[in-house]
Amino acid sequence: MKNIIVGLHNITSSQRLIDFAKIVFNLGVEKLVVTKASGTAAQVGIPEVGKLAFKLNKSLLILPDLKDSIELLKPSSVYLVSSSARDEINIEDIRNKKDSNQILIIFSGIESGFTKIEQSLGNYVKIPKLSGDLGPEAEVAILLYTLL
Repeated sequence: MKNIIVGLHNITSSQRLIDFAKIVFNLGVEKLVVTKASGTAAQVGIPEVGKLAFKLNKSLLILPDLKDSIELLKPSSVYLVSSSARDEINIEDIRNKKDSNQILIIFSGIESGFTKIEQSLGNYVKIPKLSGDLGPEAEVAILLYTLL
């Protein structure tokens, strides 16, 4: 999945960040973007994920804000995944786009999800058939596995 970039935004837990990165890298994603990391995620999680990315020959980009990742990477499509969204993500649409265009799929690291301003930066969507919030680790695993 060379053209799919996965992002984790607003993360404070180092363990959640490490688990998220392991799932993303082991499901074939080459690039992980972490935005707005703070607390133990910034102090402990980022160095651990950096080591993991290096060992697996993957790319890790750490940025202060979500807008920075969109401006820097210039993806053709941006998806912000949240169980609070009204619209469902179209898996077939991503499958059709993933070979020719760069797609950025971002998950929120905190329970409250994305702010209204952040929601306006891309397609604010949820994973089909999920009735509640499973957390970013489970949601990224489900989404990436369906794309394989």
